[in-house]
Amino acid sequence: MAAQPLTNAPDEAPRQNAARVIVTKVFVRGLKVEAGIGVYDEEFGRLQALIADVELDVAVSHCEQLSDTVNYETIAQAAKRIAAEGHIGLVETFAERLAEACFEDPRVTRARVRVEKPSALAPHAAAAGVEITAVRG
Repeated sequence: MAAQPLTNAPDEAPRQNAARVIVTKVFVRGLKVEAGIGVYDEEFGRLQALIADVELDVAVSHCEQLSDTVNYETIAQAAKRIAAEGHIGLVETFAERLAEACFEDPRVTRARVRVEKPSALAPHAAAAGVEITAVRG
């Protein structure tokens, strides 16, 4: 039995765009932010470290330029802006505000935000925190 050629027959059009990017994941891991956060008296009036991981599903394909996608620097800027707005009681609130900020770009369809508070249970645990997933409604 003869082997079949790997090329298209002359009357067949070549397969273009056989694989398409439907969703691009943009992420930032280990983003360190100093924030006024916590519900206990000793947590007011001082900054504490937070570590954020953010993963966005972005409805873009064929990215050739920065303007074709979400610039991950905007994620860092949003986290710093939220921290600068003033004291936040819960890590959950910080995570929700950061997810909301990510949805300012209409191409973002899903945001997964994980925020760790390393000092929360020190020295008994490396960190405590929360992870949320938000989907554009």
